[in-house]
Amino acid sequence: VQLQAFGGGLVHAGGSLRLSCAASGRTFRTYDMGWFRQGPGKERDFVAAISWSGGTTYYEDSVKGRFTVSRDNAKKMVYLQMNSLKPEDTAVYYCAADPRGSYSNAQDYNYWGQGTQVTVSS
Repeated sequence: VQLQAFGGGLVHAGGSLRLSCAASGRTFRTYDMGWFRQGPGKERDFVAAISWSGGTTYYEDSVKGRFTVSRDNAKKMVYLQMNSLKPEDTAVYYCAADPRGSYSNAQDYNYWGQGTQVTVSS
């Protein structure tokens, strides 16, 4: 599967952005999906994940209540709605597919898209 993330940009603190991840490949609908982010000089950290059916979602503690992950298998799309953005959310955001182990461990994912930059100004 090939993934392409887009929708990043510059936003003021308190604002919102919706990231999208477009996937190709027939098996997309069978894959759990994840969103990660990597700030300058930092590790690539887990943000959110969603099961193949969309029925189960997971969030990193700092984004709970602010971010929402969703998917549309018919369109082969995964979304990350980000509300109440904070300067500390500034990072390059990546979508990933097919975790073979922990959904929150970047090393367990088999497929990655290129990142999209999110910058939140104070």
